[in-house]
Amino acid sequence: MPVSLRPALEQLLDLLRCPTCRARLHPDGGALRCPAGHTFDIARHGYVSLLTGSRATSGDDAPMVRARARFLSTGGYEPIRRAVARLASGDVPVPDTVVDAGCGTGYYLAGVLDQVPGARGLGLDASARALRFAARAHERTAAATWDIFRPFPLADGVADVVLDVFAPRNPSEFHRVLRPGGRLIVVRPTGRHLAELRGLPAMVTIDPAKEQRLHQALDPCFEAVVTERVEYAMPLPEQRALDLVGMTPSARHQTPADLAGNARLPGHVTVSVLATAFRAR
Repeated sequence: MPVSLRPALEQLLDLLRCPTCRARLHPDGGALRCPAGHTFDIARHGYVSLLTGSRATSGDDAPMVRARARFLSTGGYEPIRRAVARLASGDVPVPDTVVDAGCGTGYYLAGVLDQVPGARGLGLDASARALRFAARAHERTAAATWDIFRPFPLADGVADVVLDVFAPRNPSEFHRVLRPGGRLIVVRPTGRHLAELRGLPAMVTIDPAKEQRLHQALDPCFEAVVTERVEYAMPLPEQRALDLVGMTPSARHQTPADLAGNARLPGHVTVSVLATAFRAR
């Protein structure tokens, strides 16, 4: 039986373009198709598979995605989500279309849509496993597989807001898909983020030049408007600690099971991030 087109995806078809020839896409059974015949399947979980070939199976693996979903469900990063929603919805005019580049499970995109009644959201991510969650994170969210480093399968100037939360960045594509005066919201860790976990084996460290490189990359296309520092101490029971480690790149070097029962797991951890709203030049 063909997969039906979810209403949220149907409402976002005007944004999408064929990644092969850049033509518009239209529904065709359980797929999207362009006039040239390029066809992209709609998964039964609701997202559309625009990223084909070997890269279609890239991104976070299933254990990382499950760890992220469990951790985020505890509300541990809720203050970050509220900051993202404030920055995304705080200006006039109220955004109509929000694109989340590297959306993961759609947690932050859903938080923005909760604060902007009527807005629609599209999540892009390389991980099909994460998009199983993102496609259903909110009734007004659609999702598609995509590699953020490649030109986006979107028309020019279609987004009011682009989100980039703990995700790779593609400044030129962010700028291309934003409408004039559109906003880019970038969230990244400070050097204090999860500091209490840094002594654990194989934990990935934060590049001290990360902030400088961010602004160098964005300056040609964007100007910073406002920055919020979100910092707080978060209680860290063992399961939350294991999921927090398990959802990060550190999980590629050690499994959470390796840390279970580790006496070095802290009882709390510092959450420290910068959230900046940039305006497209």
